[in-house]
Amino acid sequence: MDPVSLLVGGVLLASGFLAGRLGRRRSAPPPPVTPVCGCGHALSQHDRDTSTCYAELKRDTYDKRGRWSGHNWVPCTCRQYVGPRPIDEVFAPRLLPPTVD
Repeated sequence: MDPVSLLVGGVLLASGFLAGRLGRRRSAPPPPVTPVCGCGHALSQHDRDTSTCYAELKRDTYDKRGRWSGHNWVPCTCRQYVGPRPIDEVFAPRLLPPTVD
């Protein structure tokens, strides 16, 4: 090979390496993602046996004239957890506590 083309290739390689090292961005790691259901609540707020949600939602309440009168806490209407399942529940069913027949 021609020594000039080897030199040009080496210079291009070195300039690309330096541009990549100097131009990269240092970002913080992304925050942990909490898996949530369609109702907006996490798996920890759902009953594991019935999959119903036992969280409460804050709703606005109004008086007879239609004026805002504060908040009222009502139970969540979610009937089943539809978010991502933990990996241990996907591959193996629960063994404990044992069921008594």
